Amino acid sequence: MAASKPTPSADTPFVNEVRLNARQWIAATAILIVVMVLTPALWKKLERFQTGADYRIPYPLSEDYWLYERRLQQIAPTNIAVIGDSVIWGEYVRREGTLSHFLNEQSGQPDKFVNAGVNGMFPLALEGLVRYYGVPLSHRKVILHCNVLWMTSPKADLSTEKEERFNHADLVPQFSPRIPCYKADLNQRLSAIVERHFIFSKGATHLQMAHFGQKSIVNWTLAEDGSDPPRHPNAYKNPFAQITMTVPTESADDPERGPTSPRHKPWSTSGEGSTRFEWVELDQSLQWAAFQRLVKLLQSRGNDVLVLVGPFNEHILVEENRLTFRRLRNGVVDWLAGNRLQHILPATLPSLLYADASHPLTDGYQILANRLRSDATFQNWLNAK
Repeated sequence: MAASKPTPSADTPFVNEVRLNARQWIAATAILIVVMVLTPALWKKLERFQTGADYRIPYPLSEDYWLYERRLQQIAPTNIAVIGDSVIWGEYVRREGTLSHFLNEQSGQPDKFVNAGVNGMFPLALEGLVRYYGVPLSHRKVILHCNVLWMTSPKADLSTEKEERFNHADLVPQFSPRIPCYKADLNQRLSAIVERHFIFSKGATHLQMAHFGQKSIVNWTLAEDGSDPPRHPNAYKNPFAQITMTVPTESADDPERGPTSPRHKPWSTSGEGSTRFEWVELDQSLQWAAFQRLVKLLQSRGNDVLVLVGPFNEHILVEENRLTFRRLRNGVVDWLAGNRLQHILPATLPSLLYADASHPLTDGYQILANRLRSDATFQNWLNAK
């Protein structure tokens, strides 16, 4: 007599188990890889990315490096990218008040010079931005800004041992060379490395930056509105409704920037120096070493590089500190000359045309552009094939 099958009791859990064999695992993995590779490419075609004259990456999207790469992919081979930190981006001015705008205006070619600056950038991060997201810049003329502001103190240089929080930490070297003030744990460092190399991760970060207020979907859902007691206005919202399929653009009337902004004013009405910086020597500076590596990286990609040194606001310095600054600046110029790099050291702008130690105001950018256009080195570099 055949044995009967045991009858499952009410306490026996129901398990709907599916086990994949080796071939099925390979097929599932292949499908996953295809989805992860094709989704970001398809997203680029579906999401509207409007730029136009004097476009720059909007301030809220400063850490959207995937968007930065998309922007570089748009520009023509004959365009010249102006690369740098907030001095190039234009911290105190509107987009029609930047250096690239005035260079375009004077050249009579509205799109010739492209604002490839990013707010909050510095050499250690700029090296990472260009290395991992700047491949579209290869084999073209670029203007690279060198800002000695990042050597004004061990804190600015990121060489202090005390922990410091700074912008664009995901772009800096995570392990080597060591950044003493960067105390991120292993998980943070590995996450930063993964995002640089996996396009799906880049696209996911873009989604958060552009459509969820620089937050993950979970954090966006749980975000408080600042009331007491706190409320969570997004808790019952449909997150898919946030995705407009259009990249946010910069406000045409930014209250934080431009001639009508309270921030758009001279650093001092007296023009007398009052600041002492703790300058870091070039041979000890992490930021200067990163700038040197960045120059060599661009050259290895076939870029024709013109380095713009400054304009730094010498007026802000006390006299004895000014001498140290000039010695360091001359060391920068000597290295550029020794490596046969085209470079320009423009004269310091009038004191009232600076907003702080390194950022010009609108009229300052216009004068700087005029000086560049009349400089023989600039003209020779611009016209060289």
